[in-house]
Amino acid sequence: MSADAAHQRTASEEEFRSYYGRRVLKEPVWEWFVPAYLFAGGLSAACAELAAGADLTRRPRLRKAARLGAFGGLGTSMYFLIADLGRPERFHHMLRVAKPSSPMSVGTWILVAYGPGVGVAAVAELLPSRLRRSRAGTLLGALARPAGLASAAVAPGVASYTAVLLSHTAVPAWNEARDRLPFVFTGSAAAAGGGFGMVCVPVDEAEPARRLAAVGAVTELVTSRQLDERLGVVSEAYRTGTAHRLRRWSEYLTAGGALGSLVAGRSRAAAVVSGLALLAGSALQRFGIFEAGVESTKDPKYVVVPQRRRVDRGEQA
Repeated sequence: MSADAAHQRTASEEEFRSYYGRRVLKEPVWEWFVPAYLFAGGLSAACAELAAGADLTRRPRLRKAARLGAFGGLGTSMYFLIADLGRPERFHHMLRVAKPSSPMSVGTWILVAYGPGVGVAAVAELLPSRLRRSRAGTLLGALARPAGLASAAVAPGVASYTAVLLSHTAVPAWNEARDRLPFVFTGSAAAAGGGFGMVCVPVDEAEPARRLAAVGAVTELVTSRQLDERLGVVSEAYRTGTAHRLRRWSEYLTAGGALGSLVAGRSRAAAVVSGLALLAGSALQRFGIFEAGVESTKDPKYVVVPQRRRVDRGEQA
């Protein structure tokens, strides 16, 4: 193909519009509950991992804060998920089947496996001192560690399954990013969990939280940038409009929080500010990705152009 023909083809692809300007896809009917659910679930998963590490390394204050964070994040995420269903009383229908080919079904059962351990560990932390000496309290205390470790084993699935869920829809900005979204979500969750630990725990016990925050932030920043650069024409949905503004602020806050986690030293105030920045950056990342998905359904070129390119390469459209 000549250079002029290639240029004309690129131009025609960028100017593509559907028949009579009609949209190819309908916009997602999900509301803001969904990105809030994505953020809270990821935060819960990272806190569960942090709590397990704190338990094994004898950091009681970090363990308690992280266990309660995992429980609170799980409860919040479940509230947002059930609220978005429109008919909350139908949530139990999701437990009637187990379908490995359905990300929603698999995610539901991941939460079922994850939730009890988080709950047991959190209740053990909240138990009053006088009850801990009772037979039931002693049993609960003995179960707290294995319950916390069991939930930590499932936590990576909790942090990443929502990315798989989004990418298995027909929404172009999510579907085209299916190889990268799990890494963005996992890194974002780790940054948020580390930030939560930095906010809630004194600096002398927060070292694991600072390390988790730094690793998560770097992972999120690197993989998130790939959404802007390596998805072809679909990357425009991430680089424009509300999605771009949300994700740009997310990048600023996450980078600033990560830098703060490394240089805060013994400063409690700096640790809290850095942790809050990481939490805010993680939340804005989820809302930005959600907005990019919604916007990508409005322009048919995001659907048709990638399909044409796959056909040209001899792949399935």
